[in-house]
Amino acid sequence: MLTQTLRELSKQLQQKKISSLELTSAYLNQIAALNPLLNAYITVCEETALNQAKKADELIAKQQAHPLCGIPVAHKDIFCTQDIRTTCGSKMLDNFIAPYDATIIKNCQDAGCVMLGKTNMDEFAMGSSNENSYYGAVKNPWDLTTVPGGSSGGSAAAVAAGLCAAASGSDTGGSIRQPAAFCGLTGLKPTYGLVSRYGMIAFASSLDQAGPMTRSAECAALWMNVLAGFDPNDSTSVEIPTPDYTAQLTHSLKNKTIGLPKQFFNPNLSATLSHVFDNAIAEFKKMGVNFVEVDLPHHHAAIAAYYIIAPAEASSNLARYDGVRYGYRCKNPRNLDDLYKRTRSEGFGDEVKRRIMIGTYALSAGYYDAFYLKAQKIRRLISQDFAKAFQQVDFILSPTVANTAFKLGEKKQDPLSMYLADNYGIGVNLAGIPSIAFPVGFSDNMPLGMQLIGNHFSETLLLNAAHQYQQVSDWHLRTPDLIK
Repeated sequence: MLTQTLRELSKQLQQKKISSLELTSAYLNQIAALNPLLNAYITVCEETALNQAKKADELIAKQQAHPLCGIPVAHKDIFCTQDIRTTCGSKMLDNFIAPYDATIIKNCQDAGCVMLGKTNMDEFAMGSSNENSYYGAVKNPWDLTTVPGGSSGGSAAAVAAGLCAAASGSDTGGSIRQPAAFCGLTGLKPTYGLVSRYGMIAFASSLDQAGPMTRSAECAALWMNVLAGFDPNDSTSVEIPTPDYTAQLTHSLKNKTIGLPKQFFNPNLSATLSHVFDNAIAEFKKMGVNFVEVDLPHHHAAIAAYYIIAPAEASSNLARYDGVRYGYRCKNPRNLDDLYKRTRSEGFGDEVKRRIMIGTYALSAGYYDAFYLKAQKIRRLISQDFAKAFQQVDFILSPTVANTAFKLGEKKQDPLSMYLADNYGIGVNLAGIPSIAFPVGFSDNMPLGMQLIGNHFSETLLLNAAHQYQQVSDWHLRTPDLIK
């Protein structure tokens, strides 16, 4: 029951073969058993979840329920929740209780979803391994000695280990797709502005995007029907009609064209990853998909541009945490300067401080033109590269990451090596386009993923393409030995 898809769980709830209360209790028992091992949750909302499950059962009994009513889900602790603390994985917000719900939290409540709790994450979403949380590292349920990926690693571990049916994540430079790949899940990074960021604590505002982390593309489509939509509270929200994301899941891929960037598929790709990709490409070809080579000539500059733009925005966004308004405050400050310095020194972790320093430097007088402005020009070139490629192809195929999940601590002391792990994901965020990551194979019993990248607002096409692949493969159905 704990590893079933949203469609299967919904069907059982609607047919009253199980109740939401029974289902929620089963997930809470799983959390009690495995969360001490995985550290996937920061906060478990047992009482709230059980109360929401009872209300969901009442709605289902009256036949007034949304298809996802009564489904237990979890939310990354970056989304504000009224009366439940929102830490963003930081000591700075350890005591913060928001006075309102983020829009995606409210959307889920309106649909009758049950919130099991808030999942662990890299502090302020800064990290590629989920080792930067104030609440400790999250472990990958496929191998407890490895990372689940970051910064949505808690959400990924929770879904993979059956600690929730689905979980929300946020993706600034691959933080939905990379942990999805490491944990054998399907993760969708939507077009920028498609899912509201209202109530999502900001890291880099022009890059952050919320999205679903689920067991399959069909699950992601079902949940996108709840998450997506125009929000007047978010000035970056795009006002366009919201489609039914499940409506095109049966469409044929015959005569669709997928581009293979020559910068991604080169002799440097590992033999294991090449073999897995060849098999995936062969399956798509059986479905009538054509493959052509495309050129993304400015891809090599994506990481450099990202690690100027994102820290610059972070240094601005995180200036609000000064010990005056809310959050952590140092004890017995001697004066105002001492209050600021010690609050921020004691409240932020090392990775957050590193990025604030980089961002502040890049924005400082005399360096703005040399770094920040140049990075923005590179961003425009990268966006134009994708636009040009989509004149030739429907999708672009890419590795999600170059390897399976690495060992805990392996890259912790080498920030540059950690940043390079984001190589395949960052361009998508800089261009503001959508991408879906899903499992395509295993190596040494660890999942490997790939991503399909689409043009702006092509989520229905991406979900259909991933779903069609999952109809002829079973990688997404495999579960860690931990829960067998």
